[in-house]
Amino acid sequence: MTKTKEKSAISPTREEDYPEWYQQVIKAADLAENAPVRGCMVIKPWGYGIWENIQRQLDDRIKATGHENAYFPLFIPLSFFEKEAAHVEGFAKECAVVTHHRLEEKDGKLIPVGELEEPLIVRPTSETIIGDSFARWIESYRDLPLLINQWANVVRWEMRPRIFLRTTEFLWQEGHTAHATPEEAVEETLKMLEVYRTIVEDVIAIPVIIGRKSPGERFPGAEDTYTLEAMMQDRKALQSCTSHYLGQNFAKASNIRFSNKEGQLEYAYTTSWGMTTRLIGSLIMCHGDDDGLRLPPRIAPKHIVIIPVIPKPELEADILNYVERLAADLRRAQFDGRPVVVHVDKRDKRGGDKTWEWIKKGIPLRLEVGPRDLEAQAVMVARRDRSHKDKQSMPIQQLVEQVPSILEDIQKTYYQQAKAYHDAHIYRDIETFEQLRAFFTPKNEEKPEIHGGFVLAKWCGDPATEEMLKELKVTIRCLPLQQTGTQGKCVLTGREATLDAIFAKSY
Repeated sequence: MTKTKEKSAISPTREEDYPEWYQQVIKAADLAENAPVRGCMVIKPWGYGIWENIQRQLDDRIKATGHENAYFPLFIPLSFFEKEAAHVEGFAKECAVVTHHRLEEKDGKLIPVGELEEPLIVRPTSETIIGDSFARWIESYRDLPLLINQWANVVRWEMRPRIFLRTTEFLWQEGHTAHATPEEAVEETLKMLEVYRTIVEDVIAIPVIIGRKSPGERFPGAEDTYTLEAMMQDRKALQSCTSHYLGQNFAKASNIRFSNKEGQLEYAYTTSWGMTTRLIGSLIMCHGDDDGLRLPPRIAPKHIVIIPVIPKPELEADILNYVERLAADLRRAQFDGRPVVVHVDKRDKRGGDKTWEWIKKGIPLRLEVGPRDLEAQAVMVARRDRSHKDKQSMPIQQLVEQVPSILEDIQKTYYQQAKAYHDAHIYRDIETFEQLRAFFTPKNEEKPEIHGGFVLAKWCGDPATEEMLKELKVTIRCLPLQQTGTQGKCVLTGREATLDAIFAKSY
């Protein structure tokens, strides 16, 4: 699968330097770039088009489950955070704080003046500010459940930024709901986790492990946090989303109370859940190859590019007319509930340059049309899930009829390839801490990024034991919802244990 430098579009390759390969894919695919503000990113049209498709599909699913979109302030009073001790402790080191409201010029420089009476936190997450609204909106059990979602940006001051994976500002959606009973709230938490699973697995074609976070990895202030953990090609874990059951903790902090059917006041049970632009990083690292990005058709901004091949100026009009008719026919086809998106690349550039640009961008289907294709009423077809040299001539009518099934086959291929890699690197034979240490200690110091994987082992459930993993730079990624229930020895302590846990290095 690994290519030599001469044959791959991306240098270095994944095997040579995985972190740098990741950065080069982002650049080559023209997805995003670093902003003037350290830790922030500019998401370029191709990258934002991917996010728009994720957003559209997720938004449809969120609304289908009865939620409504709203919007809440970017700035949160410091006093709101102080109401929930665990929450503020969890986010304190990541907060951006506004302390002044005006600039004045002094000695040729602008300086902040007009100190605020109360500092404002730039939204790292919105439980506290939304809780303030919920406390006003909810009076009776008849007002429940309250199901709200917002699409927004958030700021978490990042010390080691990496585009899409960890940035100071990123885009996301955050759902917030309130319920009359704990059972309803837990059901909501798991319902949204399943919604997220359909996005990650069915749309982005990334296999995941569905599980519950250990106490050490739980969202600050939550009773329970649920997650989808995906394996990247360097065998590290990437958390694809989280869904939190908050119990009554935030309701008590924000005074979210309702009159129940017996006329008694009680605190609501709340949830929150979110998915971010980090998914684009996951997409790159799960599906990308040494020629660049590979996009599952369900989230590709464009499904097909047509590249006219015009060897002589006098043939230009005929070839372009042929190409436009072909594009119109293809756009009438439907894939995944929307028209097939076709782009005709008429730029005055060498055909080879255009071809490689689109390969690196990961477009699912690349079509080339030259004089011979006009004569044969055909087109040359290249799929991104195959070698760039693998092309076949196909009659136009056949292509138009088969394009939905071709795109669906590419979608399935990406998932199957990722699932095979995922399954091959989950290890179930590690039973002691020494074995765990050896597994996560690189055997080849020159290429430590390609060693490791996920370890599925027994854990006794003692939160204190999670500290033992810090020396290995490993965490318990989740406790899979599908537990075997078998008895064994804790991989950390050797105690009797029945819990199955996933151990891995992560982003």
